[in-house]
Amino acid sequence: MEKTAKTDNFLKAIYKYAEEQRNTMRTEVEQLKEEKIKEARKKGKLDSEKYIKDRLEEKRHAETGRLAKEMQEGQRSLFLERAKMTDNVFKKAEEKLIEYTKTPQYTEKLIESAKKISEFFGDNSCVVYVNEKDLGNAAEISAEFNGNAEVLADSSVKIGGLKSYCEAMSIVADETLDSKLYAQREWFIENSGLSVL
Repeated sequence: MEKTAKTDNFLKAIYKYAEEQRNTMRTEVEQLKEEKIKEARKKGKLDSEKYIKDRLEEKRHAETGRLAKEMQEGQRSLFLERAKMTDNVFKKAEEKLIEYTKTPQYTEKLIESAKKISEFFGDNSCVVYVNEKDLGNAAEISAEFNGNAEVLADSSVKIGGLKSYCEAMSIVADETLDSKLYAQREWFIENSGLSVL
């Protein structure tokens, strides 16, 4: 019996040790499981944050590109509209100037321009270029010059006025309405408030 009691005690000790080992292993497995779950959650959170950040960055990049393109197209449209408006303003101004060239005041101004240019050229001979419709005033224009002045039609003078070339001085004096109107174009663009930002 003593042997049986020893055996029973030995078996109880083995079961107790096995139970302790099993409990220790369960605790370690639970801790390991918790750590792995914690790591998985942390990694999942980081991965999802990175994914969201990447998607947001892609979306922001796409939106920035789209907005830049729309802005560029808008500026292009505004530029074309501004150019069209400017062209219309200057077309109307040209029409009014052409109407002005049919008045007696224009003829007086044409003769004044001839006088102004002749003072600049002095006694030097020159060639005076006018619109073909102004050839009827050739005698009055020529009479204003101190030197010899030949008056010729020039197709580049579309509206009116005159320009003169003095070979001895190698100078062109331009008093055409065409050049005066053209000179106003840059001023108009800068000061009209039609600028494109």
